[in-house]
Amino acid sequence: KGALANVLAACVDVEVTTGPQETRTRPLEEMRPAIQARFEAYSAEGYRVLGVAVRDVTGDPIIDKADECGMTFIGFLLFEDVPKAGALQAIEALRQLGVALKIITGDNRLAAGRMARLMGLTRPTVLTGEELRGLSDTALLARVREVDIFAEAEPNQKERILTALRRAGEVVGYLGDGINDASALHAADVGISVEGGVDVAKEAADIVLLKRDLAVLVQGVRLGRQTFANTLKYVYITSSANFGNMISMAGASLFLPFLPLLPKQILLNNFLSDVPSMAIATDSVDREHLDRPHRWNIAVIRNFMIVFGLVSSVFDLATFAALLHWLRATEAQFQTGWFVESLMTELFIVLVVRTRGPILH
Repeated sequence: KGALANVLAACVDVEVTTGPQETRTRPLEEMRPAIQARFEAYSAEGYRVLGVAVRDVTGDPIIDKADECGMTFIGFLLFEDVPKAGALQAIEALRQLGVALKIITGDNRLAAGRMARLMGLTRPTVLTGEELRGLSDTALLARVREVDIFAEAEPNQKERILTALRRAGEVVGYLGDGINDASALHAADVGISVEGGVDVAKEAADIVLLKRDLAVLVQGVRLGRQTFANTLKYVYITSSANFGNMISMAGASLFLPFLPLLPKQILLNNFLSDVPSMAIATDSVDREHLDRPHRWNIAVIRNFMIVFGLVSSVFDLATFAALLHWLRATEAQFQTGWFVESLMTELFIVLVVRTRGPILH
């Protein structure tokens, strides 16, 4: 038993039913079109289809692969994979989050296409393992984004597909639970397995789901994006505040006969500003950060640091002018005044960067 094409390659005839409990054999080539039509019909209904063939080896003391010839095809074994309840809703939720679904399977293209349509892919593009073998890495790179289903795929082709997706600029998560998935789990940006998977798959994965529920992935994507957005908030706040303080400190040192801030004030400033910043870890974020993926962009962080840091320095310079020329502050009063103003501006930035909308939001 096995894949239909491989089973038929070992057969010479077909057993057909002629009446109640009556059978006879007919040549394979005569029956091949009917067998193929039946196979395609079953596959189109979503079944996994195996062929079954027999041969009488009575009296043969040693049975090996050489005996797999001259066999009689007797029928099909059908297996039905029913989509789990809630899978379609989870896949649709992932699609709304900008996560595309691609299916890599050893099943034939008809059964895979049927399953894909049940998963919400209305007109899936299919690439078979045989077609994949004929593609160079460059050609696969050009096509990998547009293909929805990689059917009849061999285990070693899974890693090649994921590598091509990553080279095309995609961030790839791969979900698998079998021995043949181990190399693909390594190749993905995020390898995901399940508690019921084989040990080698779980060891190769970055994440192991304790229950078979795709909705967990939806929640994970949202929490991951929320964590990333809140991490950026902290980076924006700290980098811009420190850059602004550095500019202000250097500028003030040019005309002041004393230290603008004492070392212990600088340390206390950092401590007091970090206490409310701890709340950022669980802060809510703008919907746009949840609805679409964002990537680490050092240029954006640099630009934010420079712009907000310089704005902070403008307020610092205004404070210097007020303290020195209007209030005639002493050394201790100057240091205290700038300490309070520096801390307050850094805390205000926390409120500013919480949202890309108006500060009142």
